Amino acid sequence: MSKKLFVVIAIILIGVCTMNNLEAGENVNVKMVTNKGIIELELNADKAPITVENFVKYTNDGFFNGTVFHRVINNFMIQGGGFTIEGAQKKDTYEQIQNEADNGLSNEVGTIAMARTNNPHSATSQFFINVKDNNFLDHTDKKRGWGYCVFGKVTKGMDVVDAIKVVPTNVNPKTGMQDWPVEEIIIESVEIVE
Repeated sequence: MSKKLFVVIAIILIGVCTMNNLEAGENVNVKMVTNKGIIELELNADKAPITVENFVKYTNDGFFNGTVFHRVINNFMIQGGGFTIEGAQKKDTYEQIQNEADNGLSNEVGTIAMARTNNPHSATSQFFINVKDNNFLDHTDKKRGWGYCVFGKVTKGMDVVDAIKVVPTNVNPKTGMQDWPVEEIIIESVEIVE
């Protein structure tokens, strides 16, 4: 068997195993390698199945590799999953997903949640990690803005998150976005781990 064919089969098997885990409602473990260190996450497929499946698709596609944490606000959150080092927004996203913020999970320190626009069902690839308890982002009712869907938590590497949250920020001259880190915080790779 050629090495290339073996790699393709391995990728397919990893995808099938991951989807089976989601169907069974089992949690999914993720390893995110950044230039500041490694962040390990546990995604809650039981409480947020649509959101976890979405994140896993982006991960398996390699979409997050080479993106940056583009919005860093100490005492709030760090956001990534949508912009390149050059400041360009990644456009090849999947369809927007249903907001699952009413799943009972809270935006507590160390949790990962989906970023979105004012439209409650507009999340695609961008996510954020809470660096403090942000209960005001939780679901209250569907008429008052839905909230932001928590779909997992950091299990290892909060020291890395804490190192990222204190990086000085500025306005990005290319995009005009505020809270852009003055030093690049690169997401080198994201992968599902067994």
